[in-house]
Amino acid sequence: MKAIGYNQPGPITATEALVEFETATPVLKPNDLLVEVKGISVNPVDVKVRASAPANQGTKIIGYDAAGIVREVGSKVSKFKVGDEVFYAGDITRPGTNAALHTVDERIVGKKPASLDFAEAAGLPLTSITAWELLFDSLNVNEGEGEGKALLVIGGAGGVGSMLIQLAKKLTKLTVIATASRPETVTWVQKMGADHVINHREPLAAQINSLGITPSYVAALNGTEQHFPAIVELIKPRGHIAVIDDPKSLDIRLIKSKALSFSWEFMFTRSMYQTDDIDQQHTLLNRVSTLVDEGVLVSTVTNNFGKLSVETLKSAHEAQESGRVIGKNVLGGF
Repeated sequence: MKAIGYNQPGPITATEALVEFETATPVLKPNDLLVEVKGISVNPVDVKVRASAPANQGTKIIGYDAAGIVREVGSKVSKFKVGDEVFYAGDITRPGTNAALHTVDERIVGKKPASLDFAEAAGLPLTSITAWELLFDSLNVNEGEGEGKALLVIGGAGGVGSMLIQLAKKLTKLTVIATASRPETVTWVQKMGADHVINHREPLAAQINSLGITPSYVAALNGTEQHFPAIVELIKPRGHIAVIDDPKSLDIRLIKSKALSFSWEFMFTRSMYQTDDIDQQHTLLNRVSTLVDEGVLVSTVTNNFGKLSVETLKSAHEAQESGRVIGKNVLGGF
């Protein structure tokens, strides 16, 4: 089968940063689906892995988001059948989705939204899972609750921020404050449903104070190290901070006097460690799919780079590395 990967980590500008090659069809494990990949998306994790992770033996296939059609099922599969249309965010410990065929544990797979094509559906899983787990598991907000409380989303225009704003506005009673620094990103987060928008290139605490709102929750999606002192200053005592990026260092002692809680959200944890509740990702993806088809949640895709090839995937990686992506970038299959 066709696949795209890399042999040596490095910059996307390198001549062979990504290469197309032929490889064997992956072998199914008992809980696996063999999926014909019809759509993928590019996330920050894709470019981080490609730039720095050793390929080890052979060519490393990356890519995590996918949407496609089930072509075979493992001996223990019970949730899907051949011909089903699915979407999912994959498993960082296994070969990626930048391939014609891909195997994935059915317990982290959902039914594809019927109202979206494959490429657009592929823009949803990783960001939806991350946002859902951050809001409902890490911050421990319950659906239908949160009245009188506020959530600050730092980095609201990215893929996770776009889904987090929607989930908070549609499924809870939280007031949502999002950060954005350009006219187009301000417009975008307002479209996603943010009640207030502040600029993360200016002092956060002063802007929050001017709104007369003290957030109980902060979702730091990027720039956590830079913003951490301000977050601690602006959040309510006994509030909760959830983080998804990779700060080199944080002075966690800053949160002691306010008795703040701190969580890290990493959506690959359940699949990496085969947790007892791994099938929660199947459940939440099915819920997201239904909410999309009902028009409660909207697609966050802003750019389709066309059919998957070395050239189009390189372009998508370059766009992701620019730091200016709004929503999600996607591609079709081979």
